[in-house]
Amino acid sequence: MTLLVLVMGVSGAGKSTVGPLIAQRLGVRFDDADSFHPPANVDKMSRGAPLDDTDRAPWLDAIGAHLAAHEGIGCVVTCSALKRAYRDRLRAAAPGLRLVFLQGDLALVAARQAARQGHFMPASLIASQFATLEPPTPDEGAVLLNVAATPDALAEAAITALRP
Repeated sequence: MTLLVLVMGVSGAGKSTVGPLIAQRLGVRFDDADSFHPPANVDKMSRGAPLDDTDRAPWLDAIGAHLAAHEGIGCVVTCSALKRAYRDRLRAAAPGLRLVFLQGDLALVAARQAARQGHFMPASLIASQFATLEPPTPDEGAVLLNVAATPDALAEAAITALRP
């Protein structure tokens, strides 16, 4: 399949674990949106400061351009895409983009985030992620998956839901 898939959710939801599994099963490239952040964004988050929409704009544009470049080839990209406006911006660049939303409750995600080692996003920002989150609405056609399941189960559920 040559799908363009965005695996979205708050930091700590499991995007970087589940995204590669989905890409592998689809036989397409995987990219983590964190690699598209300009250094200033990484520095800001490393200091514990949340990004604002101005910070996110060039990051989202870079992800959108990457997705557009893989139209017809397929790829899976992880990106928090917390606001509808962010997802709309990505879909404007890549109209066939499909969403997989990894959702979970604050306690579970915060525990996972706190256990992460070597990531620039400190656990202290998890509350701001949940505060910013605008879950996908039915018209966005997102595949909704509960992160309490295992990564393999989540990837299989995503593949099943994404198949035509």
